[in-house]
Amino acid sequence: MYVAVYRWTVKPGQEEQFREAWRRGTRAITRIYGSFGSRLHRDEQGRFLGYAEWPDKASWQKAFDAKMVYDDPEARAMFINALVPESKPGELIAAMEVTDDLLQRDG
Repeated sequence: MYVAVYRWTVKPGQEEQFREAWRRGTRAITRIYGSFGSRLHRDEQGRFLGYAEWPDKASWQKAFDAKMVYDDPEARAMFINALVPESKPGELIAAMEVTDDLLQRDG
């Protein structure tokens, strides 16, 4: 398994818009590019971090090279509009292989 971690800075008051756009985009990316989905987190500074799981590095790299374009222009516009102007559309923090996975998904 391969994971990628991204960070975004969202305009105050645009958090719910960002989260909705992120959910729609993540569902589309999962469908189009074959990711296992993602988790969205918020740090103590108010920035959002997304942790996305992929079957392997090649799958992630193909989607990354394609800029993860998806077929929901409204969601993409909502996403970009919610970001502070100097923020990147998705700053890649880390991309790495999973060596051990003890997360419990059931129960």
